Amino acid sequence: MTLTEIKIKAAKPKEKKYKLFDGEGLYLIVFPNGSKYWRLKYRHNGKENTFAIGIYPECSLAEARDKRYVLKKQVKDGVNPNVQKKTEAIEEVAQSDNDFRTVALEWHSKNVRKWTPRHGKKLKKWIEKDICSVIGKIAINDVKPKHIIEIMRKIEARGAFDITREILSVCSRVFRYAIPIGLCDYDVTMGIGQTLTTVKRQNYRCISPNDFPKLIQDIEKHSCAILTKLALRFVMLTFVRSGELRYAKWTEIDFDKKEWRIPAERMKMREQHLVPLSRQAISVLNEIKSLAIKSENVFANEFNSSKFMSENTMLYALYDMNYKDKMTVHGFRQLASTLLNENGFPPDVIERQLAHAERNKVRRAYNHAQYLPQRREMMQWWGDYIDGITSK
Repeated sequence: MTLTEIKIKAAKPKEKKYKLFDGEGLYLIVFPNGSKYWRLKYRHNGKENTFAIGIYPECSLAEARDKRYVLKKQVKDGVNPNVQKKTEAIEEVAQSDNDFRTVALEWHSKNVRKWTPRHGKKLKKWIEKDICSVIGKIAINDVKPKHIIEIMRKIEARGAFDITREILSVCSRVFRYAIPIGLCDYDVTMGIGQTLTTVKRQNYRCISPNDFPKLIQDIEKHSCAILTKLALRFVMLTFVRSGELRYAKWTEIDFDKKEWRIPAERMKMREQHLVPLSRQAISVLNEIKSLAIKSENVFANEFNSSKFMSENTMLYALYDMNYKDKMTVHGFRQLASTLLNENGFPPDVIERQLAHAERNKVRRAYNHAQYLPQRREMMQWWGDYIDGITSK
């Protein structure tokens, strides 16, 4: 059966991506994060190919079908649409004098799906505000090391030493993207890292373990919205990152197995993460369910349940409790790490549950389930520990 706009709008995300077919090679991929992408499958010179048509709803069903007609005609005329697309992309960049901004934004658009929405926005902001304000209009092959150093000095002048190396890395990746397609000869950022001012990186603000019981009591007594209070309790029990918690969906929770599987696209290290849920964490989820909020999001926005909880909701609640400059949401991760280590849990088990980086790529492929029995035991101990210090 062919697709309709109603069917497409009604298609909900699942744990794994799936396809909706329209016919003649056209189909829609629905990803676990809810995004929907048009694809066309075709054969050229006997080989099967896939062409990325666009993103729904920016590209409607009618527009996707129109593009299918054009692309199928290209194939019939002996043209490979993917090869044609690459040729047109190179020509388009050439027509814009190959300025750095054009190339940088093209690099960003081709890679944005690999990143979390927040990270993608951050990189684009750096490109537009910090990098292109200096070299945006310069042809990429004419950018010199002195231009990159000028960017770095402007960032350092405003005291943002902590992001200089990250922005330098963005510049480097744009150059390395441009080299193979013939837009520049080499990466001019090489060696510039040693010219940057080195500063000691500060940890996220976090209270001492001795103040943990009082923080728990302050959260329970605070007059913030009930869902905000439950979010703080849940992040305390699971010690995940703020973004991982805010974008949680009910489809990711398995109440029978007492597990929460966070999709790879939402994780900092881009690999699926499994969070064993203690009795206390399950209790929080059941309490959220009892609020009868009609939303696929576990932590829905207070004013629009179809959206996620706002980025600073939990942080501002901590500020209202007089924890500004004392505690952040990320601080719960540091607290858990400190106390679990002090209570004798193996460092490898703790690090795996914190979803920290694994340098070995082969090992990373299996990390989501690594040390799972020990992690289940540890997470339940953590829930019981929090109950214990609360009741004292």
